[in-house]
Amino acid sequence: MILAAGKGTRLQPLTLQTPKPMLEIAGQPLIGHQVEALRQAGATGIIINLHHLGEQIEDYLGSGERFGVNISYSREAQLLETGGGIVKALPFFEGEPFWLLNGDIYTDFDFRTLPVAPANNNLAHIVLTPTPAYREHGDFEFRAGQVTARGNTHVYCGIGVLTTALFERYAGETSFSFADVMFDLTKENRLGAQVFRGLWQDIGSVDQYHAAREMAERAASGD
Repeated sequence: MILAAGKGTRLQPLTLQTPKPMLEIAGQPLIGHQVEALRQAGATGIIINLHHLGEQIEDYLGSGERFGVNISYSREAQLLETGGGIVKALPFFEGEPFWLLNGDIYTDFDFRTLPVAPANNNLAHIVLTPTPAYREHGDFEFRAGQVTARGNTHVYCGIGVLTTALFERYAGETSFSFADVMFDLTKENRLGAQVFRGLWQDIGSVDQYHAAREMAERAASGD
């Protein structure tokens, strides 16, 4: 599942007429890079939630046929935030674990390194990266394949593997953040993780968008 419903308020004016996942990086929309990365890792079906200017995303990706995948859409009449958006889309997954990807990150992460389901007794597994210099605070502490506490050494990359059972406890909620879900799991010691040290940039501001474009240009030139 790609989370693509947000308004991208901090990226205005860029997102007034263009949804954040459709911002161009290295010659194509960001979400195009993401779909290709998922396909290369073996994904055949992708669910994308839509709200803000979502028709542009649907017009670009269509059924997914030209990308070699099958794409379905979960349309939100009202923005449900990340957690609520996942809950609305749960019927698509038919009780099976699924990969989750934020639609506002640029990365060369190899999804083939992501497990198909959380290990041990975990209800979710996420990808972390060491806290970048532009972030004032991190999200989590990590040790031996497990998130151990909230903290400053690592940030959530916007990539994970979730079980549908995780959301049974949130069934009555309609609009909430997936961050709260991760914090709850941290308290329960049921959040697995891996650390990624490659190219990664979240795109939450105009400066971060330009940084992602520069990152892509350097990668293409081999610098």
